[in-house]
Amino acid sequence: MLPASKNIAHYGLAWLVLVLAPLAGAFWWWNIGRPVVLPDAPSDRIACVSYAPFRKLGETPYDIHFVMTPERIDEDLRALSKRFDCVRTYSQSNGLSAVPAIAARYHMQVLMGIWLSSVEKYNANEVAQGIATANANPGAIRGIIVGNEVLLRGELSPKRLTEYIQTVRAATPKSIPVTYADVWERWLKYPQMAQVVDYVTIHILPYWEDNPVKTVDAVQHVEDVYARMQKVFPGKQLMIGETGWPSAGRLRRSAEPSIVDEALYLRDFLRYAATVNMPYNVIEAFDQPWKRAQEGTVGGYWGIFDSQARPKFPMRGPVTEEPRWWLGWLAGAIGAVLFVLAGMRARQWRGAKGWLALLLGGFAAGTSAAWQLRQMSYACTGWADWLLSSACLLGALCVAAALMRRIASQLADHRDHSEPATWWRFGSLFALVLYDILMAFDGRYLDFPMGLFLLPCVAYAVFGLLTHEQAMPSAEQRFMASAGVLLAIVPVVAEMGMSKVAWLWLGVNLAIAVPVLIAWRCHAVYLKTQQA
Repeated sequence: MLPASKNIAHYGLAWLVLVLAPLAGAFWWWNIGRPVVLPDAPSDRIACVSYAPFRKLGETPYDIHFVMTPERIDEDLRALSKRFDCVRTYSQSNGLSAVPAIAARYHMQVLMGIWLSSVEKYNANEVAQGIATANANPGAIRGIIVGNEVLLRGELSPKRLTEYIQTVRAATPKSIPVTYADVWERWLKYPQMAQVVDYVTIHILPYWEDNPVKTVDAVQHVEDVYARMQKVFPGKQLMIGETGWPSAGRLRRSAEPSIVDEALYLRDFLRYAATVNMPYNVIEAFDQPWKRAQEGTVGGYWGIFDSQARPKFPMRGPVTEEPRWWLGWLAGAIGAVLFVLAGMRARQWRGAKGWLALLLGGFAAGTSAAWQLRQMSYACTGWADWLLSSACLLGALCVAAALMRRIASQLADHRDHSEPATWWRFGSLFALVLYDILMAFDGRYLDFPMGLFLLPCVAYAVFGLLTHEQAMPSAEQRFMASAGVLLAIVPVVAEMGMSKVAWLWLGVNLAIAVPVLIAWRCHAVYLKTQQA
């Protein structure tokens, strides 16, 4: 048993956690619901925007048999023409060769893309179709972009790419300039490519940089890179072929995807672009759900419009991250009620302290579960994702509710000396360490499922403060508790200690691991004492 002074301290710390947890949940939801005042954009109109029509679930350019109907393209371009003078496409397949002719109806121009890869047969079809489209619509095409980041992907050599560019230039009207698009670092690696294009098209995406740049500094980064590239390619026209910011996904160091951050970046960039003579293109018109499969959650949320073609934020006035923030508070209230009802079953304690603990724990769990559901609405791509995520969330809620019943009993001054539900803790540790492994070795595109693991981990931390385990934790639990903490340090180091979410993830691992490690140490000391 613990000394009385330590018991009192542990009880006080447990109450502190139970009070702070619902306050933190309530504050987080309120914070994302408040309007944020941002500088206005100079205009609602934007020079050019990347356009891919695959904005509905199940639509993907990877399906070579899928053809977007001209009617859908017409619907999209009619709406886009109200705010954009130009659209950039990336390929000729899936029906996109119809874009220039349809764009001309709405007095728009097209930066027409020809997609290149490592498959020569596919490339030949793309080039042939691109040449035919350019010759049929010369007045609607502002430029031809032969290949997009194919050097970055390592799918073609500079020599073979040059041959494709020369083929397109020789077969299309001289009035249409021909270029190639890639991230700015690749242009520095292959500066000879500037000699075979009419202008240099660079991509500057502060979020995806090897050293990510936070939103408030992002446009300054764009200015610095653009000035540097002008010095590298003097006398050559430069175009920013892609720039933008995501509205959802994982934090990269201090670069945070959110609607507010996307609005801030775009407004700042448009103010900068209005002061210099610089052609540019913003990525992108619509959110693209199919990109989540290759880039994680963040890949699907670069659009100025969502996948339903609704604008995500205004170009003037305050911006709100989550207008329905009150749903988080409602979820907290529902959680409090459910935890109180769960505490009534087979109750062996009395007193207001127990009920208060259930209310506080239930509210915190409800707000956390609501956070996870919001994250799932962004990340889940199909029914299988929803089924698995929902099952995990339900399991986490059940573990938290069961533990809160025992915590309430402890705080009501009726000691419950029963052992912790070791199989529940084993399952929670196993799931946590499994995700830790993924985050440590392949975490570039993975989200931190904070709302899922906060529930059991914090509950076990509070339970560990109030109880003293009577048996040595199993070897498997001791191993997973130790390994989880060590693995959780990897994202902190990878993010250079700048990611607040990576630190919180480490804290979640510590919350469930520390009680196990303390019990391990205490029992080891006890055994040594007995042996002595």
